Amino acid sequence: MITEEIEKRLFENADEKYRDFQAKLMPGVEIERIIGVRTPVLRKLAKEYAENEKIGEFLSELPHKYYDENNLHGFIISECKDYEKAVKYTDAILPYVDNWATCDLLSPKAFKKNRDRLSADIDRWLSSDRTYTVRFGLEMIMSHFLDDKFSVDFLEKAAEIRSEEYYVNMMLAWLFATALAKQWESTVPFIEQNRLDTWVHNKTIQKACESYRITGEQKNYLKGMKIKR
Repeated sequence: MITEEIEKRLFENADEKYRDFQAKLMPGVEIERIIGVRTPVLRKLAKEYAENEKIGEFLSELPHKYYDENNLHGFIISECKDYEKAVKYTDAILPYVDNWATCDLLSPKAFKKNRDRLSADIDRWLSSDRTYTVRFGLEMIMSHFLDDKFSVDFLEKAAEIRSEEYYVNMMLAWLFATALAKQWESTVPFIEQNRLDTWVHNKTIQKACESYRITGEQKNYLKGMKIKR
């Protein structure tokens, strides 16, 4: 079976030191579930298996046992060029994503050429009660709608989110800090008007001030709007 073959190849590429390093970054993922396969190896395997006629078998066998299997799964989906298939596979794996690393590597190539269709799917993901599904939706806004397809409507949707989840709030701050760098005039009112949760507001300012894409004058202006608790 292809799943057994994939597992065997993952273990053949296991790196114990890298496994231990990864475990420290993700305290919520048991070290026993981490094989320790480095990202370049996973990307190479994903390109190979994405063309395998039996790969649907692996993609349908959820949940996977190992963290590395989930990451390989995500990279294979990212290779998918058919929008409907990419969304189908993404929707299938998102409920099983349990860490920020797996979430953030998932970036289907099909989305870039179908951004007009992506908007509705982002709305679905943002309305989820699952931490990493919401985080993924926010990441898709940051990846696809802060440049030539920018619309402040996406920031409006993000600003409405209130969460107790650290990994949702960190992505919100990352999104708005990136938006400040790319779309200052449209984004700074969200800070000026205190439209964000206090923690997200302050973290956005911190991350923006760490960016080389924000001018010194802009940084000083943002620092003046930090909310004291």
